[in-house]
Amino acid sequence: MDYFVTGGTGFIGRYLIGKLLEREGQVHVLVREGSRGKLEEMRAGWGDAGDKVVPVIGDISQPMLGVSEPEIEALKGKIGHFFHLAAIYDMEADAEEMRVANVDGTIHAVELANRLEVGCFELASSIAVAGLYKGTWREDQFEEAENLDTHAYFRTKHESEKVVREQSTRPWRAYRPGIVVGSSETGQMDKIDGPYYFFKLIKRLRAVLPPWVPTVGVEGKQINVVPVDFVAAAMDHIAHIEGLDNQAFHLTDPNPLTAGQLLNLFARSATAPQMSLRIDPEMLNIIPPAVRGGLMMLPPVKRISDNVLADVGIPREVLVHVNYPTRFDCKNTLAALEGTDISVPPLPTYADRLWDYWERELDPDLYKDRSLGGAIGGKIVMITGASSGIGQATAEKAAAAGARVLLVARSADKLEAIREEIEAAGGEAFVHPCDLSDVEDIERMGKEVLEQHGHVDILVNNAGRSIRRSVALSYDRFHDYERTMQLNYFGSLKLILTLLPRMRERKSGHIINVSSIGVQTNTPRFSAYVASKAALDAFSRTIASEIIDDRVHITSIYMPLVRTPMISPTKMYDAFPTMTPDEAAEMITGAMISKPKKVATKLGNFGELLYAISPKASDAVLNQGYKLFPESKAAKGEVEGSGEPDKAVSTEAVAFAHLLRGVHW
Repeated sequence: MDYFVTGGTGFIGRYLIGKLLEREGQVHVLVREGSRGKLEEMRAGWGDAGDKVVPVIGDISQPMLGVSEPEIEALKGKIGHFFHLAAIYDMEADAEEMRVANVDGTIHAVELANRLEVGCFELASSIAVAGLYKGTWREDQFEEAENLDTHAYFRTKHESEKVVREQSTRPWRAYRPGIVVGSSETGQMDKIDGPYYFFKLIKRLRAVLPPWVPTVGVEGKQINVVPVDFVAAAMDHIAHIEGLDNQAFHLTDPNPLTAGQLLNLFARSATAPQMSLRIDPEMLNIIPPAVRGGLMMLPPVKRISDNVLADVGIPREVLVHVNYPTRFDCKNTLAALEGTDISVPPLPTYADRLWDYWERELDPDLYKDRSLGGAIGGKIVMITGASSGIGQATAEKAAAAGARVLLVARSADKLEAIREEIEAAGGEAFVHPCDLSDVEDIERMGKEVLEQHGHVDILVNNAGRSIRRSVALSYDRFHDYERTMQLNYFGSLKLILTLLPRMRERKSGHIINVSSIGVQTNTPRFSAYVASKAALDAFSRTIASEIIDDRVHITSIYMPLVRTPMISPTKMYDAFPTMTPDEAAEMITGAMISKPKKVATKLGNFGELLYAISPKASDAVLNQGYKLFPESKAAKGEVEGSGEPDKAVSTEAVAFAHLLRGVHW
């Protein structure tokens, strides 16, 4: 006897056909004319066995699946198993589109199967037929489904199985897989679905925190996950066992993990922080459902939650699975598979493969234009402090990527030299000398820039002054704080206020503030410097909510220690691990591409977290650094070469600096 398969080019279908080709008989696969090429590629992958695959042109939206009358007559009485897999499973899909595919498609498939007088109609159903049933759902249950209208997928999968139960004149079997993930052997998956929606969030946590930092998350209910190779093997095996007609089979994991356990498992695979404290969402049930639902639909609340979910790529509809109320009994399936090697492998045995495949093949970021040229080519980029160090390196990279670079600093001669180098390399640069500690000069330069160039697309506030001096040596040096604040805060502030109106008017702009890791770690001896950077940080965070509708982005880069002329007066830094100006420029140009709210090192983020959780513990660590590292000659106001030489940096201090790499002590 032969086989007939709909949805054969889909994910489960490809694996199922591979199993059917190990048996006798041809496999007739329904395909649209436009998908015939895809099927031919699949046939080639099956080798000689692919010769048994016969394409049948049709469409599930048409009566009799659009199969021609001559084809129907030729197949009549020859099909032993009719596998109907074609359906839409997408939590974001349109409800009407889903109804046409899942319900109407099943009606047409049953019509054709009845006409062909098939041996058995094999339906790929879903655990979604239960809706949001509270309790354990048995394989013999159907009418007891609850809350089917929560989502169109629940409703359409329930109705499609009802069609088979009521309209099929042939014996039938319904297979209800759990949430299908990639192959347990290769990790292969064809789309983002189920737990994959949370992978972007896990990746983001990995980017901002060391893997050993504990985090807070949710526990949730059990989420039934099964790999595609198990589903295909189980369907193939059960379909060929006699005496099981007119039954449903749960292709589910008898020992599923909770949402929290599952997310932690993938976090380990990603070497990301894990949720050490997991909160049960059931705690929210103390709020009456009507009140809870009303609060979530309030426009401000909904907008905020939608923005948060969109930021991490999680559809709102997916959240229902975090607290999914249904457990699934699978006694029929276990009995049918007894004595075989077909079973659901424990998720920990293949979670690494799933994560690895997603990161290499499915991560949406892989398919975005992540090039610097694609992000800033042709745009006007102003960089302050462009005469040396980080500013110069950033200007060279931006110009090489096709940006029109505006070089801003006090020294016109140095800027001209850099402009010549950029132009010699094929870039475009313009010199705009300015004393950024003088607000009147900033206003002059800003007006000049707007008159000559019309606007600025990206502003990089990089120019800055750093002072390393303890408060004990600053009692009579109030001017240190004034000078530092003048350049680092007021200078940047004046420039933002000068350029921002044009950005808002154009509904486009990006402001990048080069802040300091000290803002996150509260490093001793930098009270003037950190305070000035923190002031700009606070200003930027405050106005961000005011300008968000104007599509003007603000990024703060919490820069670690960089070997530039600014740190040269502190000779002990010669023994410290530091970033190079090129590495720092990569952080800035990376921000130009992705426009994040913040860019920081994992150590900086941990310092921020530690202070939030235990500020006294943070103070104790920082105090140790304060005692280990001496005051410099510059801090004591001594001329280089006079007085006693600086104390050599101790071995303990060097080790401490390497342990907390990037922090300026």
